Amino acid sequence: MIKKVESIPVAGRKLTRRGIKRELIENTLLDPAETVDGYGGRKVAHKKVLIDDKEYLLRVVYEETENTLTVVTTYVTSKIDRYWKGE
Repeated sequence: MIKKVESIPVAGRKLTRRGIKRELIENTLLDPAETVDGYGGRKVAHKKVLIDDKEYLLRVVYEETENTLTVVTTYVTSKIDRYWKGE
């Protein structure tokens, strides 16, 4: 079953301010390269992305219920090795 993706209001504003497209967030949540545990029972979906020919890690922090994935915050970082657990 595909879950509904939504975001808390402050996360939506941050997405806009940071220039991260909603489609990329949804794709990362529904098909992450990896998922790691976050704080307070939250999860973090990871996907590597290219921006201006440089590789970054997109991190989407979310809470999961039976039917919904709620985005708490999201950002890109160049510190891939700090967060990436796989490969």
